[in-house]
Amino acid sequence: MKQLIIRGDAGFRRDAVIEIDGEELTCFSVTRQGDWHGPDEVQLWCTVGSPDERETYNKRQYVPHWLETEAFDAEEVTVKSEKNPLNV
Repeated sequence: MKQLIIRGDAGFRRDAVIEIDGEELTCFSVTRQGDWHGPDEVQLWCTVGSPDERETYNKRQYVPHWLETEAFDAEEVTVKSEKNPLNV
C-alpha cells in the first residue's frame, strides 16, 4: 500500500483500477485537493494498493504517515477500470 499524489485530474475515483509504471493498483481512497485555493491545477491524493491489501485498508491496520509516497502527472496514469468489479 502507498500514497500517490497525482498532479492534474486523471479522471478516476475511488475503487478504480489504474496502472502507473507498469504496476496495476486499486484506489482505496481519492481526495481532490486544490479546487479553490491552488495550486495551479488540482491534485488527487490517493491511497492505493493491490487487491489483497483491501482488508488491511478497511480495518485501518496501517499508519498513513509511514506509507511510501510518490508523485506523478495525470498523463502518466492509465485508467484500467472505473470501478473494481469485486466491490460493486
